[in-house]
Amino acid sequence: MSWELLLWLLALCALLALVVQLLRFLRADGDLTLLWAEWQGRRPEWELTDMVVWVTGASSGIGEELVYQLSKLGVSLVLSARRVQELERVKRRCLENGNLKDKDILVLPLDLTDRSSHEAATKMVLQEFGKIDILVNNAGRSQRSLFVETSLDVFKELIELNYLGTLSLTMCVLPHMIERKQGKIVTVNSLLGIISAPLSSGYCASKHALRGFFNCLRTELATYPGIVVSNICPGPVQSNIVKNALSEEVTKSVGIDVAQSHKMATSRCVRLMLISMANDLKEVWIADHPFLLIAYLWQYMPTWAWWLTNILGKKRIENFKKGLDADASYFKTWKTKHD
Repeated sequence: MSWELLLWLLALCALLALVVQLLRFLRADGDLTLLWAEWQGRRPEWELTDMVVWVTGASSGIGEELVYQLSKLGVSLVLSARRVQELERVKRRCLENGNLKDKDILVLPLDLTDRSSHEAATKMVLQEFGKIDILVNNAGRSQRSLFVETSLDVFKELIELNYLGTLSLTMCVLPHMIERKQGKIVTVNSLLGIISAPLSSGYCASKHALRGFFNCLRTELATYPGIVVSNICPGPVQSNIVKNALSEEVTKSVGIDVAQSHKMATSRCVRLMLISMANDLKEVWIADHPFLLIAYLWQYMPTWAWWLTNILGKKRIENFKKGLDADASYFKTWKTKHD
């Protein structure tokens, strides 16, 4: 075989690989590293059994679905949120549909903004189960308002809850993991921790801060390879996050139900989260197109990303002012058959 023919074959193989990756990307609902782990990586059913998992924001949305799926894996669960009745409801459903007994689930009411309570809550978990294998920082709140119309108290609340509250709880749990030299700190961030979008300036700020903090923390913990720090960045997911989002005043939320059909199914998002946790991935992006595409543009082609974001941002503001879901009209679902 001549060198010229060999070079042509190598070029053809490279072109074919590029086409295959492009086709995969067009159908993707997560970053390609995550989807590779889903295909060839470790299974949550193998890796996450017999662990103690503490989930904040467990009373609704992603947190609620996460504990339902975890309850089928043979873990011990700590359920935290502010609404005790909702936590009890979630616990009952875990017992009905999962593989756990009453002793395997601890309902632990927690307000992330009450940072003085976090150390006592951590001690309670350790007294109950003796260890904390995984902390899932999921609790948080979103925002829908224009900056010029928004009270500063809204921004303070978002930083207190989404950022400082998460850091405080992590600070209480981390010494235990360092002592054991193992553990997983999983933070449910957002694609808005990578990109930016109008109407969510305070939310974006808190999520960008979280991403920066946990990336730094991961480096500081490099001498503890058994402690894994993961950022989970979902795009739009079916939940009440928009309905409960803060508006112009800290006492005012959006309060209206918005269309959900164009958003990713919560069950699919959580399954990909579990795959990330099982494979110790440092950061994952979970979203349908066009949001996944926009995230890649922001990462690799920021000039194009600014141009596209400005176009979509104007439409987002128009939708909001009309009382519509901010993203529904231009979200063309390229849904895969994963749901």
